[in-house]
Amino acid sequence: MTDIVEKSPHPEEVADHPLAAPDSTKKDVTVGSIVDAERALPTYDNKYTGSSVADEEISDHDLRTLRHVADRLPAAAWLVAIVELCERFTYYGITGPFMNYMQNAPGGLRPGAIGLGQSKASALNYFFQFWAYVTPILGAVIADQYWGKYKTISVFAGIYVVGLLIIFATSLPVAIDHGASLGGLITAMIVIGFGTGGIKSNVSPLIAEQYTNTKRYIKELKSGERVIVDPAVTIQSLFMIFYLCINIGSLSAIATTELELHVGFWAAYLLPFAFFFIGIVALIIGKPFYVKKPPRGSIVPTAFRILWIGATHRKMVAAKPSYRSEHGLSAVPWADHFVDEVSRALIACQVFVVFPIYWLVYGQMVNNFVSQAGEMNTHGIPNDIMQNINPIAIIIFIPICDSFVYPYLRRIGIPFKPITRIFFGFLFGTIAMAYAAIVQHLIYTSGPCYEYPLACDASNGGQIPNDVHVAIQTPAYFFIAMSEIFASITGLEYAYTKAPTSMKSFVMSMYLLMNAFGSALGIAISPTAKDPDMVWTYTSLAIVTFFCGCLFFLIFRQFNKDEDVLNSLDNEGLDELIEHDAQGTLNITA
Repeated sequence: MTDIVEKSPHPEEVADHPLAAPDSTKKDVTVGSIVDAERALPTYDNKYTGSSVADEEISDHDLRTLRHVADRLPAAAWLVAIVELCERFTYYGITGPFMNYMQNAPGGLRPGAIGLGQSKASALNYFFQFWAYVTPILGAVIADQYWGKYKTISVFAGIYVVGLLIIFATSLPVAIDHGASLGGLITAMIVIGFGTGGIKSNVSPLIAEQYTNTKRYIKELKSGERVIVDPAVTIQSLFMIFYLCINIGSLSAIATTELELHVGFWAAYLLPFAFFFIGIVALIIGKPFYVKKPPRGSIVPTAFRILWIGATHRKMVAAKPSYRSEHGLSAVPWADHFVDEVSRALIACQVFVVFPIYWLVYGQMVNNFVSQAGEMNTHGIPNDIMQNINPIAIIIFIPICDSFVYPYLRRIGIPFKPITRIFFGFLFGTIAMAYAAIVQHLIYTSGPCYEYPLACDASNGGQIPNDVHVAIQTPAYFFIAMSEIFASITGLEYAYTKAPTSMKSFVMSMYLLMNAFGSALGIAISPTAKDPDMVWTYTSLAIVTFFCGCLFFLIFRQFNKDEDVLNSLDNEGLDELIEHDAQGTLNITA
């Protein structure tokens, strides 16, 4: 593997080198050929029209006036979606009861096992999120360089099962009574986080890779309308469906929080443990049908070497063999094309920089919102069941956005491109935190304990919450759901579409790493997660989120104009874009 970096291949080897420029003379499209699958124009199903017009034949007038629609998704993509649904069912099923499991002691108003209190429980919960979003880097490197996505997902699913067994066994009443629950929880967090990391960085690129068309074409519908079938719109729709499956799976927390309250934590953890095996079965059944692109060698170290050359010369073009040959610099074992791909990946990674603030806000939903609900009148329902309003809202509004809102905006000439969608996601996150601050103020101004809920004598030993109905929390979960539809889904889409073929898992892991950084920020501010300071905690988060959202839009709005060029999978025009941007919009050249 190191030969790729340390020495140039012989001329006769260049054509087969993993970093060589695509050979335009190759025409056959096969699953095993990454270049051909990405660059060749497939044969389209024309049962709705007598003919189709390929991308290069579509006129500028048609591009501007015809409606852009999504293509059909292959069956293999739906099989991958089932795998993700089952994994997320398991993940959210076990994390749904986490806060009560850690924060409360047995025998109190709310279910509990360990009794750490709100601040320590919040910090440990953030640690798990941090760990679960750091490990995707390892999963991405293994997939991109050694095993490929399918094998990596399969192996890490086995590791996942071990972690699930540990948390189930140590949540049994006998284990809690003997003090094994805390040690078992931490061990399970590490093992499960390791397992989910190997899956998470690879499953979203795997589902996107099932759709192999990269060219726009015109199709005539049964109604007689001519439309442009657009791969970019298809990928956007695909990730909407992918995220829909995530949130259908996350509804498992409804069942596990009910089991936690009425049966016990062991039952709450047994259900997702058993359900996970459905995903494993789907993974095995789909193996013959998946498009499985093989790993392409030592790509990531080479990409970092290109970035280093670009940084030291203050322009990425300095890493291109053609530039180095022209200026008498040392030879390098990659093609100009690969430098263009790394440049595009760098653009995506710049956009991700502000996402830790977003994920810090999102984390409130599974940490402090649960504690907030525990201070309110729940009228017999589990306090941690409220978080399921979020996925329910997402399940309702994803189809509305995908089928009505986005197509309508495109029809009236408003494309609502990624940077704008992410900005709106930050705005909804801001509203969610502002609303949470209002709810917390209502709690602090209500009896019997006012600013110290469940902690005064009038609470009868922590049995009487403040007199505020828990349903008042509902809009906060709705606002976070809308923020996810605009920011989180678009982030997944951006990570995939801007990543080169050889680095899709790695760039996706960089996006997921931002969640880990957000969790690290959550750990840092967890000492403030206590009464009577929560109003200021939520207010501060609202202010910071609004500021970061506005800053993000001001810095990156130019990328909306360059979206079509950046999405060009053969990178036509990327050289021109990077050179044109020498003024500094992309911060790639000096």
